Amino acid sequence: MNFHIMTLFPEMIQASLSNSITGRAENKGYISFNAVNIRDYSNDLKHHKVDDYTYGGGAGMLMQAQPIYDCFIDIKNKIIESGGKSPRVIYVTPQGCVFDQKKAQELSKEDDLVFLCGHYEGVDERVLEEIVTDYISIGDYVLTGGELPAMVMIDAISRLVPGVLNNDESALTESFHNNLLEYPQYSRPEEWMGKKVPSILLSGDHKKVDKWRLEQSVIRTKERRPDLYEKWLVENPPKPEKKKRKRRKTTEDAMLNEIVAYDSNDDLKDGE
Repeated sequence: MNFHIMTLFPEMIQASLSNSITGRAENKGYISFNAVNIRDYSNDLKHHKVDDYTYGGGAGMLMQAQPIYDCFIDIKNKIIESGGKSPRVIYVTPQGCVFDQKKAQELSKEDDLVFLCGHYEGVDERVLEEIVTDYISIGDYVLTGGELPAMVMIDAISRLVPGVLNNDESALTESFHNNLLEYPQYSRPEEWMGKKVPSILLSGDHKKVDKWRLEQSVIRTKERRPDLYEKWLVENPPKPEKKKRKRRKTTEDAMLNEIVAYDSNDDLKDGE
């Protein structure tokens, strides 16, 4: 998967994404980062100016349409020349829909993504109308520029690209998968500061461990993110038992039925 980032600060993008998991994934060829300096497309050959005052007055400067458009066309043409299709263009803005795991999963299926990082007081509306396909925010607050939000989204999307994570199951057990938060996890030593690792995790019984982890995910989600918990309940209602014909339930069905039934009676407790 290829990420193309239109920015005024390409060194900021490269310095961050070239490290840790994303850096290793790039070295192995699973993903690539192309931070493109919008200033290189300015018609002002002397100062490489890309901003100007806003019509109608107001504080601050606005990024101009022409350099951004020319930058995008260059990126788009190179993608198409290499056999790709016209890419989705994400404008990072607090006015967009809020980014979440579902959106990350959707975007991870693309071959190429282009991110437009605004700065100053924003971007000329006309170029947004011309090239942007997705308006996305990482939260209801304002930052200096779009570089940090773009890197947050790129990191989240990259983790879902096949091969990026060493353990293929990692992305399926993390928070927000299936609208549940991740269960608590423990490592050595078995006891630290008087706190012991839950004994069930030392039992070697994988079926019981899986059940305990699902229970803890439900409990944690209900306590910390009731909005997600309600979504999970809607998607995982207790399945009624068939009286006339007995059907062998799958392990997951049985676990979900038991957990939801317990929870409806407020009987869920932290397991050992």
